[in-house]
Amino acid sequence: MTEKEKMLRGEHYDSRDPELIAMYHRARRLLKRYNYLDSELTAERERLLSELLGFKGPGVWIEAPFFCDYGENISIGANTFVNTNCMFLDNHKISIGANGLIGPYVQIYTASHPIRADERIIQNETGTRYLTSASPVYIGENVWIGGNTVTCPGVVISDNVTIGAGSVVTRDIPADAVAFGNPCRVR
Repeated sequence: MTEKEKMLRGEHYDSRDPELIAMYHRARRLLKRYNYLDSELTAERERLLSELLGFKGPGVWIEAPFFCDYGENISIGANTFVNTNCMFLDNHKISIGANGLIGPYVQIYTASHPIRADERIIQNETGTRYLTSASPVYIGENVWIGGNTVTCPGVVISDNVTIGAGSVVTRDIPADAVAFGNPCRVR
């Protein structure tokens, strides 16, 4: 099994695997072009996003700068707006439904590490490595995530949800809810 397959199965994997590093460098090349592209060049913006992302519905708008690890594990539904300075760590699938509003500086994480240092840090003759695993993040349709929100690995945010700015989402959020805080809770 490849390291990429392990990553997408939620198993521990080597993030410095050559295939994953090549995917990382590809994403960096595309992001560099996208993030420095004149905002009026909409056709080129669309082309670059379509090349970067696993899926991009019609009408998706992502403000620059935008950052991600691989891009190919990100799916964004139609008419979703992603504001400036968002960071999507797509070591596993990130799925965002249609008609979403993603505020500035939103961070979506799929990667995780063991809590204990002696379980997380692996040292051997080839150097130091860190055990990494990943869990998908699912964000439903018609979701508004306020600025500076962090969404942790494995979280499901259901349809028609509003997440208040500055929240840290560590648990699933049910449909039609308003939730905010650290940790984020339904109010």
